[in-house]
Order: sequence, then C-alpha cells, then structure tokens
Amino acid sequence: MPDGQEVADGSESAPARQPGVLERVGQSPIAGFAPWVIYGVVASGKSTWLYGALAAAITAIILAGPSILRGSHKVLDLVTIVFFVGLTIAGIVTGAKNDDWMDTWSATLASGILAAVALGSLAFVPFTEQYARESTPREVWDHPAFKRTNRVLTLVWGLTFAANAVSAFVAIKVPATGDWTAWIIPTVLLVTAFKITGSYPERVRAREQGSD
Repeated sequence: MPDGQEVADGSESAPARQPGVLERVGQSPIAGFAPWVIYGVVASGKSTWLYGALAAAITAIILAGPSILRGSHKVLDLVTIVFFVGLTIAGIVTGAKNDDWMDTWSATLASGILAAVALGSLAFVPFTEQYARESTPREVWDHPAFKRTNRVLTLVWGLTFAANAVSAFVAIKVPATGDWTAWIIPTVLLVTAFKITGSYPERVRAREQGSD
C-alpha cells in the first residue's frame, strides 16, 4: 500500500507548510483517545468524574482545535468534545455527589460510547481513515488496500472498546473480579490494539509491494 513518503511525480513544488506540534499530535488517533484516557484515570476515584470530564474536555479542545480550524473534522474528535463539554456542564448543574450514578458507571459509559463511535463509523468513513488521510497522499485514499486496512483497524478498536465496556460492567456486577476486569483485561486489550495498529499497515504495505 502506498504511504505518505511516496511522491506523485518528479516536478518541483513549493515547500509544504510544516504543521505545528499540536497539529502533528492531532493527526494521530492517539490524540483522539487521549481525553478518554485522562477521563478514565481521573474519574476512577470517588466523585472525581466531573474533574475528569473537565480535564478531558480541555484536552480534546486543545488537541483537536487546530484540525477543526483547518476544516478537518474527525468524528471521534467532535464526539469527544461534545460529550465531555456536555458532561462537564451537566456535572456543574447537577453536582457531582459521592457514590452517584457516574461514580459507578463512568468507565462502562466511556468505553460504550467509544465502541459505538468506532463501529458506527464503519457505515460511513472508518474513524482511523480520517487520521490516516492526514499523512497519506490524496491519490491513495481510494486505494483498496488503504480502505481495507482502515476498516480492519477501526473494527479492531470498536471490538476492543466493546470488550472493555463489558469488562467494566462485569467489574461492577462481580466486584471479586475487579483486578482482572477493571485493570488487567482492559490494559491487555488496549496494548494489543495499539500493537495491531502499528504492525498491520506495515504487513499490508509489504504484501502490496511484494505483489507488484
């Protein structure tokens, strides 16, 4: 599969504008996940979900802001901003009380929303493709291998988030499994998804080049 380092022709062109640090970070799917990771860490304590939502909202706006201003709207970024800004406002209005509903279900809700976004994007543009386009020439966006790779990666992340939502639900309903279902299993699943995201495109690229 062609990558972002290939040149369409040999003609000289004006140097492309170099993106800033925030732009480069925002062009990676990791930027889309960062607010959710921050929320998961902060909201793991008692009555801290409001602080987690506020931190996640600020992070999402900072990381996605440059892309949005350029007109590059990614579904994960938009959903993240809307969700955490809305959750922050709701928390301020209603108050974050000890042992309230969000204390119990914040992890399940976050993973469930991410699963819905990832799997739902398969019906339109896989969410990983929106990030991949940032570093890939426009002429390969319709390449079958490019499309297939991003559908696979988006499916991997969607299933990972869905499994983490189920794991978080089990952790609540069966507290004795908490060490496994709240921490070990979700961590293993996320690490595996990141490894697949890093290795699968390279395998596809090598297979495509070998078939030329």
